[in-house]
Amino acid sequence: MLTQIEGIHHITSMARDARRTDRFITETLGLRRVKKTVNFDAPDVYHLYYANGTGQPGTVMTYFPFPDIVAGKRGVGEVGATVYAVPKGSLDFWARRFEESGVGGLVRETRFGDARLRFDGADGDGFALVEAESDAREPWSGGGIADDAAIRGFHSASLVLRDRGGTEALLSLMGYRPLAEENGILRMRRGGGNGADLIDLETHADAPSARQGAGSVHHIAFAVADDAAQLAAREALTAEGFQITPVIDRDYFHSIYFRAPGGVLFEIATNEPGFANDEDMAHLGEALKLPRQHAHLRSRLEASLPKIGG
Repeated sequence: MLTQIEGIHHITSMARDARRTDRFITETLGLRRVKKTVNFDAPDVYHLYYANGTGQPGTVMTYFPFPDIVAGKRGVGEVGATVYAVPKGSLDFWARRFEESGVGGLVRETRFGDARLRFDGADGDGFALVEAESDAREPWSGGGIADDAAIRGFHSASLVLRDRGGTEALLSLMGYRPLAEENGILRMRRGGGNGADLIDLETHADAPSARQGAGSVHHIAFAVADDAAQLAAREALTAEGFQITPVIDRDYFHSIYFRAPGGVLFEIATNEPGFANDEDMAHLGEALKLPRQHAHLRSRLEASLPKIGG
């Protein structure tokens, strides 16, 4: 069993409109934009990061907004829902806020005894809020939402699978253990994690395969403390037969990627060096930051990328 995994590090989705996505995450959800940079592989496209005030692993949602991308199609082999933790008693506030903002897909429900509010993101992304009994993570205080309602960070993520067996075995290797099962959903937990330590496995044996596009999760990343922990995890996964990429420097963390048995793209990302690596903590997400290999494109990118706040 791997002991290095701490929980979810970040979740990355695809979108169509950078401005609309930015407004939804910062204004409707009240999260902080902690980095405004570009896609390493497609520098004409933003890579936008949103989190709590410090960009703490386990709170970070990121987006690739491709202007001409088709709409995603829900199905198996993807992250079906990104779930945030909010304080007890706050779902009424959020339901009113979403109704006033015209947010779609609102459904009140209970899962594993927790009150939960499902809703759609700007491109139909699957989201939910869950009332958590206690959560020590600090919310972003600049988002215009009171502390007694503000998002704390990820509660969990739901993986939608045709057959959960291979992914369940992989998560077990990564230190997750079955916690409960309800209505065909298996909840697994990484004990002693970073607060974002739950994964739900939803089995839909007859569902079609997902098609990625706007509103789809591109990948889910799991956190490790540092480079040494990442290399140890990589060696263990390689020994189990997984095809793992080399370590890739993403400026704010180091990454390795591999495909889980159910089709979901997994990443393992380091907590170091963090989002204050090239920007003062008080001004995270304000200036356009470029990877070194794209620095020579600054004037063109500043002219062509959509203008978003900061």
